[in-house]
Amino acid sequence: MRSRLDMKKVLLDTSFLLPTIGIEAKQEVTRGLEAIARMDAQACFSQFSILELLYAVTKFKKSSSFDKARFEDGLRSVLDGAVYEKSEEGSNVFIRADELRDLGHRDMIDNVLYAGSVSNGLRFLTVDQELRSFIREHGLEDTTVFPSELKGLV
Repeated sequence: MRSRLDMKKVLLDTSFLLPTIGIEAKQEVTRGLEAIARMDAQACFSQFSILELLYAVTKFKKSSSFDKARFEDGLRSVLDGAVYEKSEEGSNVFIRADELRDLGHRDMIDNVLYAGSVSNGLRFLTVDQELRSFIREHGLEDTTVFPSELKGLV
């Protein structure tokens, strides 16, 4: 079913927003962002990733390397800038996310992000092996793509 997915738009898992707000991410995440730029693809985000970012930031705030100004500028960049596009989530996204929970996947943010990617016909850039395995084990449409797979999509 991958043929109906928009090849020029990619929904980012939350970890791909970390560098924008000044938090160091895994090298795989950085490679994924670089690949999207090379592909000239539109990076999309969910408002639920912003919520997850706020939770993640609470632990980084205790670090001496946390830069509040960089965080705030990065957040403004994601929400108000021209680089990222906000993904829409209608009722169908939340119904599907709830169905995923009923099937056994407990991370509701992941469920919403995945359901949003399906509903909007977007690739879902993630490094979450567990989520991909769950999707495949249940015979669901696999919209996931890992950074190492991006070059094969151009």
